[in-house]
Amino acid sequence: MLFCAILLLFFILALLNYVTKQRIRRGVLRNMPGPYCYPFIGAVQLYLQLSMNNMLDHMAMFHEQHGSIIAAWVANRVGISSMDLELNEQILASPQHIAKHFNYTILRQWLGTGLLLSDGRKWFVRRKIITPAFHFKILEQFVEVFDQQSTILLSCLAKKADGRNVFDVYPFVCLAALDIIAETAMGTKMGAQTDARSEYALAVNKTTKIIAWRFIKFHLNNEILFSILHPYLKWQQMRHIKTLHEFTTNMIKQRREALERNRNVAPLTGDLTEDSHCVGNKKRMALLDMLLQSTIDDQPLSDDDIREEVDTCMFEGHDTITSGICFTLYLLSRHPEAQQKVLQEVAAVLGNDRKQAISLRELSELKYVECVIKETLRLYPSVPLVGRQLTEDFKYTHSQIGGGIIPAGAAILISLYGMFRQARYFERPTDFVPDRHLNNGSASAFLFIPFSSGPRNCIGQKFAMLEMKMITAKTVREYELLPFGEPVQIESNIVMRSTTGFQLGMRKRE
Repeated sequence: MLFCAILLLFFILALLNYVTKQRIRRGVLRNMPGPYCYPFIGAVQLYLQLSMNNMLDHMAMFHEQHGSIIAAWVANRVGISSMDLELNEQILASPQHIAKHFNYTILRQWLGTGLLLSDGRKWFVRRKIITPAFHFKILEQFVEVFDQQSTILLSCLAKKADGRNVFDVYPFVCLAALDIIAETAMGTKMGAQTDARSEYALAVNKTTKIIAWRFIKFHLNNEILFSILHPYLKWQQMRHIKTLHEFTTNMIKQRREALERNRNVAPLTGDLTEDSHCVGNKKRMALLDMLLQSTIDDQPLSDDDIREEVDTCMFEGHDTITSGICFTLYLLSRHPEAQQKVLQEVAAVLGNDRKQAISLRELSELKYVECVIKETLRLYPSVPLVGRQLTEDFKYTHSQIGGGIIPAGAAILISLYGMFRQARYFERPTDFVPDRHLNNGSASAFLFIPFSSGPRNCIGQKFAMLEMKMITAKTVREYELLPFGEPVQIESNIVMRSTTGFQLGMRKRE
């Protein structure tokens, strides 16, 4: 009897939800093509086909069948998938429609509502506070960290560089990127590359794996369902996030105490000078130091506010850069002519003295290396999908499907991966052609956007590009990359990865 009552209640709630979402469904489906949506359940047949390994390819297939813009709904969620430059530009350029896709809510347990997940005034204020952390003077100091940690990376790779055996480069790059972001964001030398048992490094790795798996399982975005269906994974996630939060909280406490002992530090106002970058006797100023000295409405940020932003920086500045570097090294190992061009440019700009520190100016001169990285990000964008959740109606115009209104409540998913591989936008779209990025000044500013675009573009894109250039250049100068092992098999989640890893071989150069 109780079961029947629960079943009846569930049916009534489903019916009410179906009726209340009619306006959204009709508004979205009116002008936009898409697959057949069954009553009550929508296009559930598509959802059942998706997995982390096939999502991007299936999306490309759906777009080939229905067009560059697709509208559909599943259960109570109404969404649009777009590979269309015209619509994407209007969405990304909008200063009003900046709320993240609902899938990102699974990150809140770890990141809170920091810069990645916030919107409205909170996002605007936090963005304004954090932007100076990527001023060129601070980036210049961060280059020292890139150089030092990439040297450690090369020494860790030495045991694999026998010219005969295949290995996965991902774990090595992952720990190097973690060491870099820990030192630049929190001002602490974590030593993850030399201490494989680092508790924080293990917690980051395991948390991101759980979140990535949940990202494609739409029903597991809900914490209650996740807790009921996968209690052990939920417990693991909570335990790892507790480790991450405790580490960050302790770092905030230590840095705050250091600031209290050094009250003569200049406040972060006016021009950024080298003197203003000191905390105690430290030359560099980490993001954490800037947050500790920042205010909102003349009030200092709380420890929870600061932890949100530091954790966000650790997440965004670690996984995405690791992905970009690994795909770059993999593609260079499979394209020896491009690798040779990189080697020639590195030798011309950096010279052969491998002990000499590399400067920001020298990295800026590595134009072909930058083209290689850009072409890698075109084929394998670190963030393959950009999502928006509409909090108000969105009026759009389009040369082919005409104008219309996408109602509030709809979700929009922009496939950068799909757009970057369309023949109408890029000649020979599936080929690795770094030279295409040498002269592309006439292209739309919203066409090639591996770091997104508009008001919510990636705040750390210069930081990311410099780090990727440093590690790529120094690795190619030190080792020949060999085409060993299995090809990559892309895996779609928040950050693009490969189910087969990033297999290659290395041989030390004379």
